[in-house]
Amino acid sequence: MGNIKYNPEVMVKGILGMRLCVPDDWTDEQIIQFAEKENPAGTSNGWYIAEKGDTALDGASARIKCEDRENYVHLVVTV
Repeated sequence: MGNIKYNPEVMVKGILGMRLCVPDDWTDEQIIQFAEKENPAGTSNGWYIAEKGDTALDGASARIKCEDRENYVHLVVTV
């Protein structure tokens, strides 16, 4: 795939969480800024990235390599 660039995207949008597909080199701050831009959390604490053991992941890994986009990962943000 080489130098092909993709835009990050919201894969699933819910009231309390979203599944995102973002570049694997994005910082946590970039991920949260993207999430807020796409769907403002509306809470005082805002979005946070679900990590291993978080119930929002239901046992899944925190970051999963995207099968369709080179150098992208899927992750969950929640409020």
